[in-house]
Amino acid sequence: MLEKSLVHDTLTAALATGGDFAELFVEDNKRNNISMVNGVVERSQSGIDYGAGLRIFNGFNAVYAYTNDTSRENLLKMAKEAAAAIKKDKINGVKEFTALNFDNAHPVKVPFNTVEKKRIVTLVKEASSGAMDYDALITQTTGTYLDTTQDVLIANSEGLWAEDRRTRTRLQIQAVASSATEKQSGGKGLGMIKGFELYDGVDLKKIGREAAETAVTMLKADLCPGGKMPVIIGDAFGGVIFHEACGHSLEATSVARNASVFCGKLGQKVASDKVTAIDDGTMISEWGSINIDDEGSFARKNVLIENGILKTYLIDRLNGLRMGMATTGSCRRESYRFAPTSRMTNTYIAAGNDEFEDMVSSIDLGIYCKKMGGGSVNPGTGEFNFAVTESWMIRGGKIAEPVRGATLIGKGHEILLGVTHVGKHMTQDNGMCGSISGSVPANCGQPHICVDEILVGGRK
Repeated sequence: MLEKSLVHDTLTAALATGGDFAELFVEDNKRNNISMVNGVVERSQSGIDYGAGLRIFNGFNAVYAYTNDTSRENLLKMAKEAAAAIKKDKINGVKEFTALNFDNAHPVKVPFNTVEKKRIVTLVKEASSGAMDYDALITQTTGTYLDTTQDVLIANSEGLWAEDRRTRTRLQIQAVASSATEKQSGGKGLGMIKGFELYDGVDLKKIGREAAETAVTMLKADLCPGGKMPVIIGDAFGGVIFHEACGHSLEATSVARNASVFCGKLGQKVASDKVTAIDDGTMISEWGSINIDDEGSFARKNVLIENGILKTYLIDRLNGLRMGMATTGSCRRESYRFAPTSRMTNTYIAAGNDEFEDMVSSIDLGIYCKKMGGGSVNPGTGEFNFAVTESWMIRGGKIAEPVRGATLIGKGHEILLGVTHVGKHMTQDNGMCGSISGSVPANCGQPHICVDEILVGGRK
């Protein structure tokens, strides 16, 4: 992507005022995006995002600069301007580059540049029609398609030279069901690190029907009651609770600043004995997987919590220096415009030994949260508030009627300690995770889990 001599000179200029370490991240990202409303294409975009980001360490702090002009003149100018923020006597040099060699763990069979736009439009229309045809109550469908082919170069003053290609695609359907006084929505999608072959043999109409089914079910549902009660949280969609309410609190971004409820708790009990929580960037072709992170460290399977005991955090290089701990291959960013930091990849609660039927039968009065929506979380306190997209009452040990408008309110670490059952079948769902280094692809997942008590917000 860039000549080694230019990269070497840029890093040398970055360290000319005494910086401890310098790193250059170069990106060439080709994107296609199609959105459709009610089966009609609303927007079709293709483009290239190209540029470079330069980071310089000064003790436990860093300077970051970026540009979309990678000419020699401009890169050296950017490096000198960034380095001007540091003034130290000791000048560090740049080591000779050594290529980081590895095989791509996520092979692509059908590159996106071989696929006609008409074929993509047909896919989205098929999923959209599956939703619209499900029920007359469906008044709107929105379909979105995305593919990206991102080539990156990561080089640093310690001699790292790493190149990687990251290929992802995702298709989503949202359905809206309407009555004279109410609207409810449902969504479904799929996304992986694959080429266009991902869609071979996929029943796209089924994806649309599942989105519509949630919308129609909730439109017909009564209002949810409120109060403290036992809760079963569904698989796949339910994993967003751990991701948001606990996962972000385990990132060094929060821990290094003493802004996490999990600070200083390594080796301590932070969850029920039934809970083992993992972040695994090595899962083949999964949406959140990586070959290497954005610092050039290999992806890893990090066991965060094992049988209730906190084992590690998700750590990037800079925050690792602050914490006195090694990186865990968890450094990510949205693009060259963002300085990287510790982030999740595929984060999930591992499968347990309990049957779903036993969870339900153990509850006299409670809520089954089949699908979770968005919410807000404070990593420093663990406090969260999550909307439930699809929920059902549990009465007398059986799943009863659907209810709408439910929210879950509590603290992530308290939820972990209250887990009484963990199901046998872990599934995952794909999404985009936002933080200070932008929005990155991430999976969240879990089996069905049962929590002894959560405050449920409801309007009835």
